[in-house]
Amino acid sequence: MATVGTERGARRRRGGRRAGVLLAALLAAGLAAGCTSGDGDDGRGARESPTATRDGAAPPALAVKIDNAPAARPQAGLDAADVVYVEQVEGGLSRLMAVYATRLPESVGPVRSARESDLELLRQFDEPLLAFSGAQSKLLPLIDEAPLTPVDPASEADAFGRDAGRAAPHNLFLRPDRVLDDPPGEAALTTGFHEGPAPSGGTPEEEVTVRFPAARFTFTWSDADGRWQVSMDGSPATTRDGDRLTAGTVVVQDVTVRRSGFRDFLGNNTPYTETVGSGKATVLRDGRAHPASWSRPAAEDGTSLTTPDGDPVNVAPGPVWVLLTSGR
Repeated sequence: MATVGTERGARRRRGGRRAGVLLAALLAAGLAAGCTSGDGDDGRGARESPTATRDGAAPPALAVKIDNAPAARPQAGLDAADVVYVEQVEGGLSRLMAVYATRLPESVGPVRSARESDLELLRQFDEPLLAFSGAQSKLLPLIDEAPLTPVDPASEADAFGRDAGRAAPHNLFLRPDRVLDDPPGEAALTTGFHEGPAPSGGTPEEEVTVRFPAARFTFTWSDADGRWQVSMDGSPATTRDGDRLTAGTVVVQDVTVRRSGFRDFLGNNTPYTETVGSGKATVLRDGRAHPASWSRPAAEDGTSLTTPDGDPVNVAPGPVWVLLTSGR
């Protein structure tokens, strides 16, 4: 299956930005639950996939920036993600980055804008696809220079559509099958996490809440599901079909969140979340909380998790949620 064009580089991006102004007025109903494609015609027969220039290399992971404002819920596609990262953004709010390698959902979103710290976080993958709605103009050159393939409405128009039942900017959705032919598989999931038996010990926990300055996440252990049920800002998180979102493992990773050189349109500073380094973590799995340490020596490395004795901390099957927080 062929999909959409592949040329990267600054000239393409600048041209795409101009086209994107017109595109924003043309994108109509979205991609699921009464949505349609952005251009109303598949039109993919003569186009190439964004991964077509990888010269025989294995297909990459797909990372998608996802809105987490109340108006964006319930989101689409989070239940199919292999990893969901929770990041702090302006005003102490949170935004999600979902990574797909073993499954591709029908749609993902609402898709929102990229941040500078996303580029460091994604260096652990081999030139992943990054799907996002846009970015500040001075951030675009950094995205173009990063070892990833950008996917946004200005460059890959027919991969996106808007849900007419939602208000902008909480209504832009991605069709993953229009940027990847098939899931790349576990080999693309170079996070440093490994499935295996749980570490010994730990503290039994029925419910754990993780707080950001203006957001909170609660994980409630369900014996029936054998997973942690996810709540956001005090309300159960669900799929668009009404099923509870769950996590097999939750990693609460203590990181440094500092000021960046970017601000939003209201003048609020954009936080930069440092994911290279080391620090403390708490790993939730099988109804228990395990103290751990995390280490990521370089941006190209995945993140290792170890017990206080230095033994590896494995993750359980199912989605891994990683909360990048500077304090609880």
